Amino acid sequence: MAGVQKEETESQETGPKNNLVSFETIKTMPGKIMQADNSNIVGFSRKELNLILRVYGFRVASGDWRDYAIDMLNGRAVFSVFRRSSEVPLYMIEKNPKLERRQGAFSVLNASGVVLKRGHELAQVLRFFDRKPKLVSV
Repeated sequence: MAGVQKEETESQETGPKNNLVSFETIKTMPGKIMQADNSNIVGFSRKELNLILRVYGFRVASGDWRDYAIDMLNGRAVFSVFRRSSEVPLYMIEKNPKLERRQGAFSVLNASGVVLKRGHELAQVLRFFDRKPKLVSV
């Protein structure tokens, strides 16, 4: 058993196919490894998250939404809203700085990826989730 583990580690270190990084490499140059991976990561600011979580809180209180996920990817950040965590997201609130000068950096997408609302300001885009008045008969 020990001989098998030794052979595996030797092949991982010498093989050019593997993208594995040893712990010794991380200890000696941690900054270089992390900088290369996080160069284009986009995230939400505190103000933007406060606006999104305020809408999320109202919808959770009404029983519409139950779970969320935040993805910070290369070139965009996505806040996904779920009815149940085992399903696909109902809505995705996306921040894409590359579209800031054209159509606006913020957008709301549905489960199939269709843009429902887009704009330059997040507060304006989040108005999509405001409750619309309903006609009530007496």
